[in-house]
Order: sequence, then C-alpha cells, then structure tokens
Amino acid sequence: MSVWSDGYVSDINYTYGYYAELDPQRAVLPLLMAGLAVPPVRTACELGFGQGLSINVHGAAGPAGWWGTDFNPAHTSFAQELATQSGGQLHLVDQAFSEFCAREDLPGFDFIGLHGIWSWVSDDNRRILVDFIRRKLNVGGVLYISYNTLPGWSAAAPIRHVMAEHAHVMSAPGQGMVQRVKDSVHFTRELLKLSHSYQRQVPSILERVEQVSGQNPHYLAHEYFNRDWHPVYFSEMQDWLEPAKVSFACSANYLDDFAPCLLDEQQQAFLAAIPDAAFAQTAKDYLLNKQFRTDYWVKGARRISSVQAEKAWNALRFMLISRRDAVQPSIRRQREVNLVPEIYQPVLDLLADHEVHAVAQLAEGLAGSGITRAQLHEVLTILHATGDLVLVQDADSIAQARPRCEALNRHLLQLNRVNGDIRHLVSPVSGGAVACDRIVQLFVLAYTKGLREPAQWAGFAWEALQMQGQCLVHEGKTLETEADNLAELQRLADAFALHQLAIFRRLELLGD
Repeated sequence: MSVWSDGYVSDINYTYGYYAELDPQRAVLPLLMAGLAVPPVRTACELGFGQGLSINVHGAAGPAGWWGTDFNPAHTSFAQELATQSGGQLHLVDQAFSEFCAREDLPGFDFIGLHGIWSWVSDDNRRILVDFIRRKLNVGGVLYISYNTLPGWSAAAPIRHVMAEHAHVMSAPGQGMVQRVKDSVHFTRELLKLSHSYQRQVPSILERVEQVSGQNPHYLAHEYFNRDWHPVYFSEMQDWLEPAKVSFACSANYLDDFAPCLLDEQQQAFLAAIPDAAFAQTAKDYLLNKQFRTDYWVKGARRISSVQAEKAWNALRFMLISRRDAVQPSIRRQREVNLVPEIYQPVLDLLADHEVHAVAQLAEGLAGSGITRAQLHEVLTILHATGDLVLVQDADSIAQARPRCEALNRHLLQLNRVNGDIRHLVSPVSGGAVACDRIVQLFVLAYTKGLREPAQWAGFAWEALQMQGQCLVHEGKTLETEADNLAELQRLADAFALHQLAIFRRLELLGD
C-alpha cells in the first residue's frame, strides 16, 4: 500500500460501477416528494470518483460542468480518457482531498457527491470534506452522501476486522492484492466455522461470510481492506455535517422513504410518534437494521407551497423504458406491497407507447379516472425509483448532450469488444446511464455498423467472443460448441429486437 494512498487500498483498481444517485437529476423527485425546492444544477463536484464512469456519464449527458478528484492516478487516467473521448464538461485530477479541497480556482457547486467515500477515510479527511462542503456548496445546493451505517454493520464488523488483519499480518511479501483477499476470506470462513460461541450469538454469520466470498475481489479489497473503516449512526453523520450548515432532506431512492414497503403498521405508528425528525431517522435504521444509507442533504432547504410544487411537477417529462408487461405489480424492500391496479394501470396505459409524456399531459389523460394529482406523482416517483421510468431532460439539454453521448458510447462500445467491465451506455434523453450488459452492447455495436438483422448481430457477437477465446454460459453451464453459442446468441438477439431495440432508439443509444 503506497504512502500517498493514506491507508486506502491502491494496489488494485476499483470496479467500473455507475451510481445513479450521483446524477443531480436523480434528486428532483425525492426532493419534490419531500416538499422541498429543487435547485438548478450548473456546477457539480464528485469527490473520490473511482474509475470515473459516473462523473463522465453526467458530464457528457447532463447540462452541468463537473469537477472531481480521485487520489489514484490509474483511476484518473482512465476517467480522463473517457472525458477526452466525449468532450464533456469535465475537470478531473488525481489530487488528495487535502490538496483538491484547498484549491482557490474552484467554483461554488450546486451539487456535491460522495459515494461511499465517507466510510473509508480518516477523521482528518472527514474534517477536510466537511469544511469543503461548508465553503463550496452553494446556498440551496444538494449534497449526496452514502455511507456504511450502524446498527446494521454491528454484527458483521468482526468479519471485516479479521479479514483486514489477516491480510496485514499473514500475507506473504509481494503477494498480489487479489490473492490476499482470497486467502483472508478463506481464513475467516474456516475460523468462524470453528467459533461456535459466535455462531450462537450471530446465527447468520456463516451465511454472511459465504455472501462475501462470492463477491468480486476488487470490490472486496476496497470495501473491507482499507486502514480506515468507520460505519456511523445517522445521528453521528448529522453531527459531522452540522458545521457545513446542511440539513437532511430525504433518501436518494424514494423507496427508502416509502414506509409501506419498509415497515408494518405498528412500526410506522411508532416512528410517527417521534417528534424529532432526525432522531426518527436513527430509530428507523434500528427498525430496519440498516447497513448502508444513500441520502440527500441541502444547504438552506426551502419548503414549497402546493402551487409551487404543482408548477414544478408540470414541467417534468417521463418515458417508460421497461416493457409494459414487465412492470412488476408489486414492490419490495423489507415488505412486499402490491401496487393498486386502479391507480397504476391507467398511468401505465398512457406511458405504454414509450414516448415522452409531460406530467400535465398525463394528468389531462387521466381526467375523470378519479386518480388525484398526488397519486399520479407518487406513481411516477415509484416507477422512477424502480427503474421503469426515466425523467426526460429538456430539449436544449438533450441537443447539447447528444454529440457528447454519441462519442462516449462509441468509445464504450469499442472497449466492450475486449471485456465487459463497463455495463452501461449513456443517454442524452435521460441525462444518465442505462444498464446494458456486454452481449447487448455487442448487438448495439453491430447495429451502429449497419447490421440490421438479429442473425447478423449474433454472428458479430460470436466473432468478438471468439477473438477473446470466450463462450457463453447458460443456466450455469458453459456452452462449448459454436452451434450452441450461436443458437443462444440468436435467442438473445431476437429478444433484443423484440423488447429493447425500440426503447434504445428512443433513448438515443443507437447513434441513428
């Protein structure tokens, strides 16, 4: 582990994840549902951007200019490569927080995002981050922060401790990080199998170790093996952020605030009786045994009137990106809740053409149905949270983002010919990324090369896999023969043509 890394794992690169909560547009619906004003975001900052996929997506697809840092130069080099390809509004460096946050050339920010960083940095760095938020988050601006949470981590924290300690004490000199992770996980599993007292106290502990053992070693290295690892209670996070003058607004995913799918009636009544909203969040974490929070905080949050809220809602536009028949009739977090057909079906019927629909138009289409504006807003917010809907940008933002997104997607598709690390493409329509696995990306690449038939896409994908000496896996079994691989690729290509192609076209992912 390098000196410059300040105790953070640096000898193995982070995964290529995309985190939608870092998209400023993602905050619009949760804030409106919380009754709060939504600020326009012209400048944004991500601290600790990892491989930089999220910040590049949002810099290419959205209207805001982005600044960001990640201490790892390998991460920053890749992120800068993506930024060069897209021509996005990005300023990316490999500075430590102490250096970046002291810069005098940075603008004020309407949005600052930290995904996971808080849990894996020292208290000194936390103080630097809080001071940066205090100085650089504009009044009315939004802070997105996610972090490991207590009490959910209390029972499993010893797993992390013994794995990290084993890697530190028992690893052979010069041993690679991936092998250190695997050896530590194996040791921890064998140790806890013999710890009968611990198993009696925490019966689920072996199941938790098995879950850990099946995860990507690159992810585990960053999640479990850093020197600093500090899960906190919500109340402690509130104390930390108090000097920055921000207040808790809402969860970044509306379903984490949607009580019916989290709590039974008795639990809801218990929380409702707590007069202090912040303390109610701590109590809620106990009820849910919460392990990870994704939250929005606001500097100078303003409650808006019903008239202002209606005006804000009427300016929004949505598109259904799931198949109409694939939208689940229920949602589940801690509890499963059935969606009321009399409310959801009419809304889905209006959205089923996968065209862009303004909220005002939807409300007009529902006239006489008995569905209220509040119910419409809740339906749209829930379907957005489940990933069935996207919030559509305004026409000017789409036009400005279109060439940047096309350029970035071309680059991502070429990278995908070699490996499938990046499983997203970027949409100027939504201003964010769309999940897209490697095989589908190969079909999209074939389409952009003028191949229009599913059989051609299957053949193109098979050639790409052959070049890498790879075969498909179907139902846990590797397909060995060319005929079997082509048959499976044909099946997948037919399904893409039937269910996804038109939606991808409307999201402008095909470059045509």
